[in-house]
Amino acid sequence: MNGEFGSGDPGSALGKVHSADGTAIGYQRVGTGPAVVLLHGAGQSSANLMRLARALSGAFTVYVPDRRGRGRSGPYGEFHGLSTEVEDLGALLDACGASRVFGLSSGAVVAIEAALVRPDISKLALYEPPLTFDGVVHGDWAPQYQRQLAAGKPGAALVTVLKATADRTSPIRWIPRRPLGAALDFAIKRMANRPSPDGVMSPRELISTVPYDAQTVNGATGALERFGALSCEILLLGGSRSARNLTASLDGLSRVLPDARRVVLHGTGHTAPDNSQKPDRVAAELHLFFSG
Repeated sequence: MNGEFGSGDPGSALGKVHSADGTAIGYQRVGTGPAVVLLHGAGQSSANLMRLARALSGAFTVYVPDRRGRGRSGPYGEFHGLSTEVEDLGALLDACGASRVFGLSSGAVVAIEAALVRPDISKLALYEPPLTFDGVVHGDWAPQYQRQLAAGKPGAALVTVLKATADRTSPIRWIPRRPLGAALDFAIKRMANRPSPDGVMSPRELISTVPYDAQTVNGATGALERFGALSCEILLLGGSRSARNLTASLDGLSRVLPDARRVVLHGTGHTAPDNSQKPDRVAAELHLFFSG
């Protein structure tokens, strides 16, 4: 490790490693046992996966990094999208010796691409990686999102990404854009002056990170057959309520990875691993998979 310091989430230790370009990648660590790394998705930081981490901490030492540009990690710097994020994950794997990795959404994209170049990853769990292939599209909302951010309309930008990625049963899909954007702008402004705990990002700060996730996701566009070269054990997780392009990505991976285990969590959606959703249900599946 490149040092540990202080405390983040109650009961966790904090540490950092340095990626290939020298950027610090901060993490939270909980538990004892074999090492597991959890990678969060877009619009999140390590804080969003700490309930999941704690649910696994009785059997594993769980490392939850802040992906670059978030929380306790360094700025994006000379960011090259997917290749940079794979290097960031690699630095943590080298330091903690983890061979078990879980990724959510864009974090799952980073995880599966890392597994192609890291044979030391022996168990890979993916929750709905947004992979673009054969007419299945993700991230096409990014140009409009960036234009709205540049125009000083964070609420409208959030509406753009929420409508593009919301669960198929979510009311967000039917609420008109203008009133939803106004409500989000009000909430963002109301929270702007509230102090955040050390290392915790405000919604306004997280909003600015989303285009980088789109860049990372777009870097993985291409035929899924390349993942047929993976030799690790693979668990494909998803929710029954998730958007159809996300379930289509899992369908595609199932075809090229016939030995992968597929689990559908009924009654859940894309953000089930998040603190605010159903992390205990995700943890139960991860515990079985990582213990086997």
